[in-house]
Amino acid sequence: QVQLVESGGGLVQAGGSLRLSCAASGSIFSVDVMGWYRQAPGQQRELVATCTSGSTNYADSVKGRFTISRDNAKNAVHLQMNSLKPDDTAVYYCNAILRIGSSDSPSGFYWGQGTQVTVSS
Repeated sequence: QVQLVESGGGLVQAGGSLRLSCAASGSIFSVDVMGWYRQAPGQQRELVATCTSGSTNYADSVKGRFTISRDNAKNAVHLQMNSLKPDDTAVYYCNAILRIGSSDSPSGFYWGQGTQVTVSS
Protein backbone atom coordinates (compact mmCIF):
# COMPACT_ATOMS: atom_id res chain seq x y z
CA GLN A 1 0.00 0.00 0.00
CA VAL A 2 1.01 3.60 -0.55
CA GLN A 3 0.27 6.63 1.58
CA LEU A 4 0.80 10.29 0.79
CA VAL A 5 0.86 12.47 3.89
CA GLU A 6 0.69 16.25 3.55
CA SER A 7 1.58 18.95 6.04
CA GLY A 8 2.01 22.69 6.18
CA GLY A 9 -1.39 24.16 5.43
CA GLY A 10 -2.96 26.91 7.49
CA LEU A 11 -4.25 30.45 7.63
CA VAL A 12 -2.16 33.32 6.30
CA GLN A 13 -2.75 36.94 5.34
CA ALA A 14 -2.58 38.05 1.73
CA GLY A 15 1.03 38.59 0.71
CA GLY A 16 2.27 35.96 3.13
CA SER A 17 3.95 32.61 2.56
CA LEU A 18 3.35 28.96 3.34
CA ARG A 19 5.30 25.80 2.60
CA LEU A 20 3.49 22.55 1.94
CA SER A 21 5.20 19.19 2.20
CA CYS A 22 4.16 15.70 1.17
CA ALA A 23 5.90 12.39 1.76
CA ALA A 24 5.04 9.12 0.06
CA SER A 25 5.54 5.86 1.93
CA GLY A 26 4.98 2.18 1.27
CA SER A 27 6.41 -0.42 -1.07
CA ILE A 28 7.45 2.15 -3.66
CA PHE A 29 9.72 1.05 -6.47
CA SER A 30 9.94 4.34 -8.32
CA VAL A 31 8.23 7.72 -8.49
CA ASP A 32 7.64 9.22 -11.91
CA VAL A 33 5.84 12.45 -11.06
CA MET A 34 4.90 14.29 -7.89
CA GLY A 35 2.76 17.36 -7.78
CA TRP A 36 0.11 19.50 -6.19
CA TYR A 37 -3.51 20.14 -7.11
CA ARG A 38 -6.08 22.32 -5.38
CA GLN A 39 -9.82 22.50 -5.10
CA ALA A 40 -11.74 25.55 -3.99
CA PRO A 41 -15.36 25.30 -2.78
CA GLY A 42 -17.73 24.75 -5.68
CA GLN A 43 -14.91 24.38 -8.18
CA GLN A 44 -13.16 21.52 -9.91
CA ARG A 45 -9.79 20.26 -8.77
CA GLU A 46 -7.04 21.99 -10.74
CA LEU A 47 -3.36 21.46 -11.29
CA VAL A 48 -1.03 23.76 -9.36
CA ALA A 49 2.41 22.35 -10.13
CA THR A 50 4.12 19.09 -11.05
CA CYS A 51 7.70 17.90 -10.89
CA THR A 52 9.42 15.06 -12.71
CA SER A 53 13.08 14.16 -12.39
CA GLY A 54 13.95 16.69 -15.06
CA SER A 55 11.29 19.36 -15.28
CA THR A 56 8.65 21.37 -13.49
CA ASN A 57 5.28 22.62 -14.67
CA TYR A 58 3.12 25.36 -13.15
CA ALA A 59 -0.37 26.69 -13.60
CA ASP A 60 -0.29 30.20 -15.07
CA SER A 61 -2.01 31.54 -11.96
CA VAL A 62 0.91 30.59 -9.69
CA LYS A 63 3.93 31.12 -11.95
CA GLY A 64 6.50 33.36 -10.31
CA ARG A 65 4.92 32.93 -6.85
CA PHE A 66 5.04 29.18 -6.17
CA THR A 67 8.04 26.86 -6.37
CA ILE A 68 7.83 23.08 -6.40
CA SER A 69 10.74 20.88 -5.42
CA ARG A 70 11.37 17.19 -4.83
CA ASP A 71 13.49 15.19 -2.43
CA ASN A 72 13.90 11.95 -4.35
CA ALA A 73 15.70 10.17 -1.52
CA LYS A 74 12.66 10.69 0.71
CA ASN A 75 9.95 10.39 -1.96
CA ALA A 76 8.85 13.85 -0.91
CA VAL A 77 7.63 16.97 -2.64
CA HIS A 78 7.38 20.52 -1.35
CA LEU A 79 5.49 23.58 -2.50
CA GLN A 80 6.79 26.97 -1.45
CA MET A 81 3.98 29.48 -1.83
CA ASN A 82 4.85 33.18 -1.73
CA SER A 83 2.82 36.33 -2.32
CA LEU A 84 -0.35 34.43 -1.50
CA LYS A 85 -3.69 35.82 -2.62
CA PRO A 86 -7.24 35.16 -1.38
CA ASP A 87 -7.85 33.33 -4.68
CA ASP A 88 -5.28 30.75 -3.58
CA THR A 89 -7.64 29.60 -0.82
CA ALA A 90 -8.39 25.92 -1.39
CA VAL A 91 -7.72 22.41 -0.21
CA TYR A 92 -4.35 21.41 -1.62
CA TYR A 93 -3.80 17.78 -2.58
CA CYS A 94 -0.51 16.02 -3.09
CA ASN A 95 -0.37 13.67 -6.06
CA ALA A 96 2.09 11.03 -7.16
CA ILE A 97 2.43 8.74 -10.17
CA LEU A 98 4.51 5.83 -9.02
CA ARG A 99 5.21 2.10 -9.27
CA ILE A 100 4.85 -0.35 -6.40
CA GLY A 101 7.16 -3.29 -5.87
CA SER A 102 9.02 -3.63 -9.17
CA SER A 103 9.62 -2.14 -12.61
CA ASP A 104 7.06 -4.60 -14.03
CA SER A 105 4.26 -2.99 -12.05
CA PRO A 106 2.06 -0.48 -13.86
CA SER A 107 2.20 3.12 -12.75
CA GLY A 108 -0.54 4.13 -10.35
CA PHE A 109 -2.09 7.49 -9.51
CA TYR A 110 -2.21 8.33 -5.79
CA TRP A 111 -3.64 11.21 -3.75
CA GLY A 112 -3.02 12.59 -0.32
CA GLN A 113 -5.87 13.47 2.04
CA GLY A 114 -5.59 17.22 1.41
CA THR A 115 -4.53 20.18 3.50
CA GLN A 116 -6.46 23.43 3.84
CA VAL A 117 -4.85 26.71 2.80
CA THR A 118 -6.78 29.86 3.67
CA VAL A 119 -5.59 33.31 2.61
CA SER A 120 -7.33 36.25 4.25
CA SER A 121 -7.58 39.66 2.62
